[in-house]
Amino acid sequence: MPAVFLRERSLIRITGAEAETFLHNLITTDLASLGTDEARPGALLTPQGKILFDFMIWRDGSGFLLETDTAQREGLLKRLTMYRLRAKVDFGSEDAEGVTVAWAGNETEGPKDSRFAKAGTVLMRTPGEHGSDPETLYDELRIVNGIAVSGRDFALQDAFPHDVLMDLNGGLGFRKGCYIGQEVVSRMHHRGTARRRVVIVKGSSGLPASGTELTVGGKPIGALGSTVDSLGLAVIRIDRAGEAMAEHTAIQAADVDVTVSLPAWSGLSFPASADEASA
Repeated sequence: MPAVFLRERSLIRITGAEAETFLHNLITTDLASLGTDEARPGALLTPQGKILFDFMIWRDGSGFLLETDTAQREGLLKRLTMYRLRAKVDFGSEDAEGVTVAWAGNETEGPKDSRFAKAGTVLMRTPGEHGSDPETLYDELRIVNGIAVSGRDFALQDAFPHDVLMDLNGGLGFRKGCYIGQEVVSRMHHRGTARRRVVIVKGSSGLPASGTELTVGGKPIGALGSTVDSLGLAVIRIDRAGEAMAEHTAIQAADVDVTVSLPAWSGLSFPASADEASA
């Protein structure tokens, strides 16, 4: 029953009479359908539709908690304050340091992470330190379920929400109306133009360092993110990977042969040809 303390996570509390309306019109998450026991991923996008900040969000009393990487907290708080204008919303940093994630029957209190729920795992997120298991256990769980995090698996301002499966894991609302970057994201979704996706990478031996390019015939299709031994995550061009697999061409990370698979829960598949990728 693992319980892992994630030291580099921080919390922002958002309260006020207009907190939900303010957030709902700003971030990607559909808050109208967010349950009281659920934590969903979300993002604040650039006008071009790329992820500027990412976080988990859940209800806490009459307000919300946003859990983000500690390195992002001050920048996110500053950006939220900039958008507040005359809205009746208050922001504050929580005193609790870090977040504990627990799964596999652990009775830790906290909201259930919707990303893992999609993959069939009940994982709870709780502010503060309530566990001492090694963080590699959480990394392994993320990797085998295809759950990417910024800084480890993709760079902020470089990835679209579709790239990291936010269109499938509860992080994007398509019926909630406008928010920053919504037009680009909606167009990508309805035209089916998402070509980069998170994949699970398995090496024929231990994988090289994070950041190593995945290549087909010497041409890059993406780069490794999180790794644990011979398993890892990468955001890659799935059309190019699909063509390589159809033609039985090796995919490599440095000199290590690898296989790539899309998370089973996503329902996605690799296009087998350029025509299929454009369909």
